[in-house]
Amino acid sequence: MIIAVNTQSLLKDKLEGLGSFTDEVLSRMVRNHPEHQFIFIFDRDWDSSFIYADNVLPVKTVLPSRHPLLWYARFEHSIPAIIRRHNADLFLSTDGYMPQHPEVKTYNVIHDIGFVHQPKNQPFLTSKYYNKYFPRFARNADRLGTVSEYSKADIVKTWGINPDKIDVIYNGVKTVFGPLSDCEQQVVRDRVTGGSPYFVFVGSLNLRKNVEGMLRAFDIFKEKTGSVQKMVIVGECMWTMSTIDHELEHMRHGEDVIFTGRLQPTELQQVVASAQALILVSFLEGFGVPIVEAMNCDVPVITSDCTSMPEVAGNAGLLVNPHSDEAIADAMERMAADSELREQLIANAKTQREKFSWDKSAVDLWNGMMKLVE
Repeated sequence: MIIAVNTQSLLKDKLEGLGSFTDEVLSRMVRNHPEHQFIFIFDRDWDSSFIYADNVLPVKTVLPSRHPLLWYARFEHSIPAIIRRHNADLFLSTDGYMPQHPEVKTYNVIHDIGFVHQPKNQPFLTSKYYNKYFPRFARNADRLGTVSEYSKADIVKTWGINPDKIDVIYNGVKTVFGPLSDCEQQVVRDRVTGGSPYFVFVGSLNLRKNVEGMLRAFDIFKEKTGSVQKMVIVGECMWTMSTIDHELEHMRHGEDVIFTGRLQPTELQQVVASAQALILVSFLEGFGVPIVEAMNCDVPVITSDCTSMPEVAGNAGLLVNPHSDEAIADAMERMAADSELREQLIANAKTQREKFSWDKSAVDLWNGMMKLVE
């Protein structure tokens, strides 16, 4: 079988959530199935590290995938031509984009539809493209995957998709994520915060992550407790920093907030594993990979009580209302003061985290694809 794959999200040293999913799942899939050929369709020159085995043939479209108008031309014209040229039997997309009329069986993974509920979280043209075409992609695909039961239910309710057409394929976590010894943690704290304990946030700095609310809660926590705790924010701004800058200007303890930018996996693991807790209080998550990364590092979690986050955290996290700064601050206070609570959450995580592995993700995606050729 010849499988054409949309691999536009495979960008060296720039693997966001979609790119990480694509990298981890495809690297296993092509090695697990050497009897099949995979046509990887890139939108620019590819890095050799993404050509995982001899059964991968990389090709590049003339058009890059860097603007909604280019997205349309690329997926409606360039990619269907490649599918025909290579006589592909199946088209797989792991990031939601696909041709409307690919002329072969299609499997499309749509991770979440937050752009429907929060359209202003993307640039204007991006939001318009997503909300016009992604419902069509979902309806036209022969089968869909998504990354949580929450996202599946959301797609079914919002777009009227048959639930029997959708597979739930959880994210996994890189093997580098694991706990550090007390001495190793202190070395990291000395480097990152001058030795102070800290909470850590990991994610892109966009509106749906509720970084602003987290900062306001941190200020309340600091005022109430007088703690030496710091807040470490790992990630890059996606659209604008203006709202975060505004909060920082009005914080009484803004000097205790540290921005690291994007970190590569090994350094990210060190920073997460040395934190007192991970804070992820987004308004919406299709999954929430940092929750599982923290659980694998024996770091407890404060996360939101909505969308997919309770599903992923289970009983291994403190769940809070992301719209309440006071509730987030109270959870910070409990986490900083109660060592027994932290240890119980860490113990619970040892069971919860077993649900999530990239090996299982790759198998689940393959099994979903094979339903189209049975």
